[in-house]
Amino acid sequence: MRIKAEKRPNHYVCLSEQRSPHAGRLPESDVSRADGSVPVFVARGLTKIYGSGDAQVVALKDVDLDIRQGEFIVLLGPSGSGKSTLLNILGGLDAPTSGTATWRDHDLTGASDEALTTYRREHVGFVFQFYNLIPSLTVEENVRLVAQIATDPMTPGEALDLVGLSHRADRFPSQLSGGEQQRVAVARAIVKRPDILLCDEPTGALDVDTGRLVLAAIAKVNEELSTTTAVITHNSAIAGMANRVLRLSGGRIVREEPNLRRIGAYDVEW
Repeated sequence: MRIKAEKRPNHYVCLSEQRSPHAGRLPESDVSRADGSVPVFVARGLTKIYGSGDAQVVALKDVDLDIRQGEFIVLLGPSGSGKSTLLNILGGLDAPTSGTATWRDHDLTGASDEALTTYRREHVGFVFQFYNLIPSLTVEENVRLVAQIATDPMTPGEALDLVGLSHRADRFPSQLSGGEQQRVAVARAIVKRPDILLCDEPTGALDVDTGRLVLAAIAKVNEELSTTTAVITHNSAIAGMANRVLRLSGGRIVREEPNLRRIGAYDVEW
């Protein structure tokens, strides 16, 4: 089935070379582009430092980033390059040491814990490498648990249908394969109709065939619901699915690569 949603074209944008003032909400004139569209995510000068003294770790260094509505972004880089830290800040799970990040009119760097909780609940879906399903609940109950705290959710059946698992609704996680469990995790993330889907190594624990099924589910959500999607991975083969690839190293975005010819999930080889 197809879920009705407003469709917007997927485009890519280049990183801004001009630093905007570090204010709570960036003025529209700072983030508009030549085609008139405005990024939904705007980050300027993001820096994240953990610890102090000899134990200090700089996870992000002065990162600028714009992401548009409906984009499919892949973030590539080795462990410790800053990928997860950047994703956590965009998802409202962490705060930078300095710099600003906004999603539409939400200030993600100056917001209270309560405001960030509301932002995550109403706007963000998370998919992690490990599925974190509740073993004592069925597939349908795991998805329904999130639907119950959303303001305008799909039915659990609609979410499971999007990832091709409506026929497994009454099974328990232990009765599913790894790929099926990860697709349940995707259904749980998207049942609340999030504006943003953030995925941290969603295929890291899967083999090629099951990984493709999970990637196909994520791509379908991005396409059918125009959900802005960011995927962290060590697997460079997945980069071909993205509108835009961001390569990180040493806490910086060192290269940005738009995909002029994207591939589908079932064409990914690794």
